Order: sequence, then structure tokens, then C-alpha cells
Amino acid sequence: MSRPAAFNQDPDRVQATRRKLQSRRRGTNAIALTLSLAAMAFGLLWLVWILYTTLKLGIGGLSVDLFTQSTPPPNTDGGGLANAIVGSLMLVVLATFVGTPLGILAGVYLAEYGQKRWLANITRFINDILLSAPSIVVGLFVYALVVSKMGRFSGWAGVIALALLQIPIVIRTTENMLKLVPNALREAAFALGTPKWKMVMSITLKASIGGIVTGVLLAVARIAGETAPLLFTALSNQFFSWNLDQPVANLPVTIYKFAMSPFPQWQSLAWAGVFLITLGVLGLNILARAIFSKK
Repeated sequence: MSRPAAFNQDPDRVQATRRKLQSRRRGTNAIALTLSLAAMAFGLLWLVWILYTTLKLGIGGLSVDLFTQSTPPPNTDGGGLANAIVGSLMLVVLATFVGTPLGILAGVYLAEYGQKRWLANITRFINDILLSAPSIVVGLFVYALVVSKMGRFSGWAGVIALALLQIPIVIRTTENMLKLVPNALREAAFALGTPKWKMVMSITLKASIGGIVTGVLLAVARIAGETAPLLFTALSNQFFSWNLDQPVANLPVTIYKFAMSPFPQWQSLAWAGVFLITLGVLGLNILARAIFSKK
């Protein structure tokens, strides 16, 4: 019987071929690692530059007046962003109260009830579109649906626009977190005669509450700095106002307006507002990660 061809090869030649392949793999790995590190360094460079500029110019604009006085007239010393800060808080909080329950309920349906049904598939498809849609498209949609019908900009239109941006994130997070709950827990509850609605409320939602809260916080962090939707809905207001039927002052639009102005006083306030939004978004992200790690 003839021996296989592998046994007839020269051992030295086999070792040389193996060393050549290993050397080629090490070279390819080194190139890939170098490119990855270079890409990471390139991205971090711009991130550090942006953060440094924000800190350098933003901290200089911080003062007590920033939180106690309303936005000043053009080319005027003094003033603050109190009306814009309060307006942004109102819009974000109300949008969260509107978007969070709807997002959680839709996520529960997709994970626990709909699953592979046609309605669930359509909902997931629409949700994916909303997740990837530019925020300005949502703003134009609300403008055509609400602002043009009402005949004026309003805080309620801004709340609707921000809620539409928040709902897809909460839906996706809730569905994914519920799918991570082991099916053994559901089967055990059903074996004990627990109704499905009670199983969802007492077991699956309770087991995934940390991830859901994290998703809500990340959604809040996203809408906190959105400018484009508010330009077409809430617009802005130079004065302090609690009336959501009228234009409402908010930080993103105020920052945009002040940063584009030629007045140094407004530009200083704009950088201070940028610093506040950056600090708020950073705090929400840290809080979300802390909650998720604990759960």
C-alpha cells in the first residue's frame, strides 16, 4: 500500500512552509492592529479636541446669572439661560412621560405577545425606520401634522417631536431586554397557573427593569440635545413662559441662535449652554451604565 503524499514530504520543507504562513499571519495581524489603533486615535483626537474646546470656552461663561436670568437682548452684557434651561427641562420631561409608557408597552407586545405575527413584523420594520430616520425628518413631520394645522409653533409640538424620537429607542431596548429573560422562568410561572399578564408584570419586566431603565436614560440623553426637530415645532422664546401652547425657549435652539450671531455676549452664553448639555448627557450616560452594571 502506498503512503499518503503528506508522509512523503520533506519535514524541513513542511516546517519552512508553516513558519512562512505564521509569519504572514503575524504580519497581517500587525497591519490590522496598527490600522485599528490609528483609527481609534484619529477618533479620540477629535473627541478630546471637542471636549477641550467645550470646557475651555464653556466654563468661562458659567455664572449665577446663567441660571437666574433670561436670555438678554442682542449686544447686551449680562443675562443668562434660565428660560431656555427650564423650557428644555419641560420639553424633555413631558416627552419622556409620553414616550416611555408607549415604548415599553410596544416592546412588551413585540417580545411577549406579537413575536412572529404580521403586526409585530410591521411594527419592527417601522421602528427600524424611525431609529435610522434623521431627526429633522421627524421635525418636518410634526410641523406638517401639528404646527401647520394649529397655525403657530408651540411647546406641545416640540413634546410630540421629541417623544417620536424617544419611542423607537425604548421599544428596541425593552424588546431586547425581555428576550434576555430565560424561558424557564416563563414556563415555571405558567406551570403554577399564573396568567400571562401577571407573569409579564411580576417576572419578565421585573427581571429586565435595569436594562429598560438604561434604555430610557439613553433615550433622554439623545433627545436632550436635539435641535432640528425643535426648530420646526417649539421654535424659541426670548422670555420666560410656561405656556406650552406658544413657542417655548429651549437650550438647543438658543445655542444655535446665539452661536450663529455676531455678538460676543451671545456666543459666550452659547458655549456655556453647550457645556451644560454636554455635562447633562455625560451624567445620564454614566447613570445608565451604573444602573445596568448593578443589575
